[in-house]
Amino acid sequence: MAASDHAALRAHLVGLFPGQGSIAPGAGEPWRASPHWRVVDRVSEVTGADVGHLLIDADEAEVIRTDNAQLATFALSLVAFHTLVEQGVRPQFHLGHSLGEFSALTAAGVLDLEDGARLIAARGAAMARAASERAGSMVALMGGDDDARRALVDLADLWVANINGTGQLVVSGTRAALDDLLERHRELGWRRAAPLAVGGAFHSPLMASAQADLDGALARVTWHDSDVTVIANVDAAVHHGAQWRDLLSRQLTEPVDFLGATLALADTVTTSVEMAPGAVLTGLCKRIRDFDTQVVLSDPATTQGVSL
Repeated sequence: MAASDHAALRAHLVGLFPGQGSIAPGAGEPWRASPHWRVVDRVSEVTGADVGHLLIDADEAEVIRTDNAQLATFALSLVAFHTLVEQGVRPQFHLGHSLGEFSALTAAGVLDLEDGARLIAARGAAMARAASERAGSMVALMGGDDDARRALVDLADLWVANINGTGQLVVSGTRAALDDLLERHRELGWRRAAPLAVGGAFHSPLMASAQADLDGALARVTWHDSDVTVIANVDAAVHHGAQWRDLLSRQLTEPVDFLGATLALADTVTTSVEMAPGAVLTGLCKRIRDFDTQVVLSDPATTQGVSL
């Protein structure tokens, strides 16, 4: 179910593909009548999970569980993307955040839908197991400068997980280390600190036990070249085809540099279009660089508001 080649690429557009933190109960409801809901059905068939249930009926505890959240977010982002392409709009640039990188690559045709779905299922299950083996979580830090970031380097059992903007980080760590950080963040130079409701210490060495399962899944997929430009999380650079195997593996335990990837977008990019669910990446991008227009695809009708 690759995007139609009949839709011309638009050099002023970047498609944003959210991570699992954007999912919420009932997120699929506005999209269930879309003809592209068949993406959800296909992901369910490939993975054996009832993704439609996760997107429509599941309560918060069920849908935000790591393995479920990843499948649900992946499928819904692609429903939104294919609805956008149906309007003749196809972004030249794709940028995903964590899980969203897999969605971005699938939308670009670097991965087939079936391979993308299998990868997400393997990744989510492996990460959930790793989190159960070594308990940890994540904390968002805001309002810090370079000195505040350097102050984190020597703290035990803490790692930078997401670089989301200037002075805006997410760190992963053990629960004890994060409790200490929440208590001491101001003396370390951070104005605000907020715990995140996530199931593990993602993008950190605490995910290392998931590596073998993910690498095995990555070795079994077929990689394709694409005329879409996808910028990687781990090094904020453009890559192609099978180069993504190593990058997606590294992403499991290395930071997501969303700041660097957004700054790496070409000067031609003036409009961002965030796929369902949520609007987190739109907010992050707004703080990183100037856009003439930012669109959040909250339902099928919003796809018609994207300028060609």
